Amino acid sequence: MMRAKNLVIVESPTKTKTLKKFLGQNWEIDASKGHIKDLPEKKLGVRVEDDFTPEYVTIKGKKKIIQKLRQSAKKASKIYLAPDPDREGEAIAWHIFKEVEKINPEVYRASFNEITKEAVLRGIQDAGSIDLNKVYAQLARRILDRLVGYKVSPLLWKTICRGLSAGRVQSVALRLICEREEQVQGFVPQEYWTITALLETEKKETFSAKLLKVNQKEVKIESQEKASDLVDDIKDKRFQVAEVKTQRKRKSPFPPYITSTLQQDAARRLNFASRKTMFVAQQLYEGVELGEKGSVGLITYIRTDSVRVAETAINNARGFIQKEFGKDYLPSKPRRFKIQKSAQEAHEAIRPTSLEHSPERIEKYLSRDQSKLYQLIWSRFLASQMSEALYDLTSVDIEAEKYLFRASSSMLTFDGFMKIYKEAKENGPEEEKETLPQMKEGDGLNLLKLTPDQHFTKPPPSFTEATLIKELESKGIGRPSTYAQIVYTIIQRKYISKEKRKIFPTDLGKTVNKILVEKFPQVFNVNFTADMEAELDKIAEGENDWVKVLKDFYIPFSATLEKVEKEKSEIKKQIQEKTDVTCDKCGSPMVIKWSRNGKFLACSAYPECKNTKSLNSKEDEALAQGEKCEKCGAPMLLKTGRYGKFLACSRFPECKNTKSFSLKIKCPEEGCGGEIVEKKTKKGRVFFGCSNFPKCDFATWFRPVAQSCPECGAEFLITKTSKAKGEILQCLKCKYEKIPETSTPELTEKDAKA
Repeated sequence: MMRAKNLVIVESPTKTKTLKKFLGQNWEIDASKGHIKDLPEKKLGVRVEDDFTPEYVTIKGKKKIIQKLRQSAKKASKIYLAPDPDREGEAIAWHIFKEVEKINPEVYRASFNEITKEAVLRGIQDAGSIDLNKVYAQLARRILDRLVGYKVSPLLWKTICRGLSAGRVQSVALRLICEREEQVQGFVPQEYWTITALLETEKKETFSAKLLKVNQKEVKIESQEKASDLVDDIKDKRFQVAEVKTQRKRKSPFPPYITSTLQQDAARRLNFASRKTMFVAQQLYEGVELGEKGSVGLITYIRTDSVRVAETAINNARGFIQKEFGKDYLPSKPRRFKIQKSAQEAHEAIRPTSLEHSPERIEKYLSRDQSKLYQLIWSRFLASQMSEALYDLTSVDIEAEKYLFRASSSMLTFDGFMKIYKEAKENGPEEEKETLPQMKEGDGLNLLKLTPDQHFTKPPPSFTEATLIKELESKGIGRPSTYAQIVYTIIQRKYISKEKRKIFPTDLGKTVNKILVEKFPQVFNVNFTADMEAELDKIAEGENDWVKVLKDFYIPFSATLEKVEKEKSEIKKQIQEKTDVTCDKCGSPMVIKWSRNGKFLACSAYPECKNTKSLNSKEDEALAQGEKCEKCGAPMLLKTGRYGKFLACSRFPECKNTKSFSLKIKCPEEGCGGEIVEKKTKKGRVFFGCSNFPKCDFATWFRPVAQSCPECGAEFLITKTSKAKGEILQCLKCKYEKIPETSTPELTEKDAKA
């Protein structure tokens, strides 16, 4: 058969539109839609005794894709494998290669950091062989995670409840969160005081200064009594300017974004969760339709830990800065930032692919989220090549005999890079320091007021997504492709919760962490996890053997596992919480146990007595509060039965009245008048239906939320989960959708394997 066209195989179908525009008619472009092979879902899939040989299987739904790729390979002149330029992409390329090499041996690995015509053509021209060292590094990571997950998770099932799982890296992130919360809860505030003087110059200009030293020693004021004594002693002293210092401070711009800093900044500035940031960034990288220009890749590759920038991009940025802002905003030399030793230097930082596509010019083609994130990336990149910001710092030392006060001010004299980019603080912007009046040494000052202020030391702040990612990066835990997945996983497992951006461990998370840290201290350990990342990096560089790394891990791990397996019963008893509740069937004390749906009360005399009671959430308790029994007027209690939650009279067994548990949301069927209640099918699946059933047959599998639809005015939305969009709120009537700020799209299949 005549092989006329070359074939390019990428991961994402979105990329095919952009690539077709660059490559023309003589090229065929197919997409694998992520990984095509993986370890099996329902068994270990690793022959440990045979040097950890993996048992790869075709991922469900990928059989037809593989068939199509093989058919395309038969017709192709040459095949270029072009998944993303990282270890996951290399593994995807390898699995595709094994499927097509016998059909057509003309197979090459092409990679490009950005989806622009120049980069794509250069990547194809420079195409070579698959880097097996990267493949082995990805394989080692996958097997490590599989060994930990499949060996430790059953222990959690047997000691806490079924359905739980442990992860090699995610569990260490959970440990950091739990330990931070312990620090916060165990923190004992220390009282201290400051004394501020309100002073006046001869020209009647006022300013504030703080007490700094007494007898040339740093002052420490631990009590109100000491503060009062100092105020009494200072108030009659003569205040005089001792020294005035003015210095120029230069503030340098930040490097362009890498994966971690983009996620952190998007969290602070845009309130984006890390998954949402990566989802939107992936769209910008793969290509967005820009009217007549077609699909255009707007930013470079988004999974990177290198701040390197191509010389062409630097020169383009410098030309743009001089043209748009003037020569004062352009430094004499291009800026180059220090690259960490662990960074993959072949990658670039995240930057716009072309400065022709300014945020203002293409805003009409972008979604709201795309526009926000693109503006951030654009500004940070340009700012990285701009001049320093200049400040004049003034400090004034003021003496009142043995007491030294100090006042300071900061004035921005040249904004430089800050013209387009300013640092976003985790707790909001810093307050501006007041401008000081003109003073010189020897000037006398009038004391108008002395104010003692009480303060208390503060505990370390609870983690946010931004600070957690920063902590993971600083400790060498995870890699650019894994940060979003780490946070997403422990949220999905309900090991942590988010409140006003802050992350807290749940009771379940604390319990899981307690078992893992106590029983596997060497595995779920920050230093061990960071060292393992370094070992994986060495495999990728060809400096270490992947089988040896796995053996060095598995031998002590399996010994620990065998020991812990014998302690299951003891562990189970240790995590049960004692209560003051008495079993109403046998009189024994009840204990708190875990199930897949959370905590519940169980009789301690089990298995002789199998009585259980529900422990309901605060939200559900609040909904049930105030409900009265229609038969006897007694308060109704929230219960959980075979068919879901229900309300039962508190005077049971004297009064056996029950009714469905309502979400306090009206049924949407016109003229019905019922309320939506939570129910269960015979097989235990939760659904939501009308309280007027069978007269009204309204039902939905998706939990209603008491938020009205902004499009059609419907009284509630439903919560759905989509692979493409993650958790979304949708209107049943008009299908309006929105992504909650606390939720974000599902990771790509590639991210899920990372």
